[in-house]
Amino acid sequence: MRTTHFTALFAILIPQCAVAGQVGIASRYCHHQSSSGRKLSCAAKVAAHPTLPFGTRLRVRNLANGRSVTVTVVDRGPFVKRRIIDLSEGAANAIGASGLTRVEVTRR
Repeated sequence: MRTTHFTALFAILIPQCAVAGQVGIASRYCHHQSSSGRKLSCAAKVAAHPTLPFGTRLRVRNLANGRSVTVTVVDRGPFVKRRIIDLSEGAANAIGASGLTRVEVTRR
């Protein structure tokens, strides 16, 4: 019984800790359908994250200029080493990110 409780607690806590002030590289992308099955507009303020549940809201701050945007995780990715999040074109434009950008990601 203890193992079951520990496993459930572990599964709940790990995704939350994964973005507690995580700093890394964001890239921009535009896909018209996400892996969650949702159709996307490139102007939407959404993101792809490798592990967080769909629907998770994140604050992404551009470390170069301090601008931030709130995004919703609707897709999986990035699948490139050292990148922590993929931002839709709308989200990337909101924080002044062109290409690869150093960001801080926190849970909202």
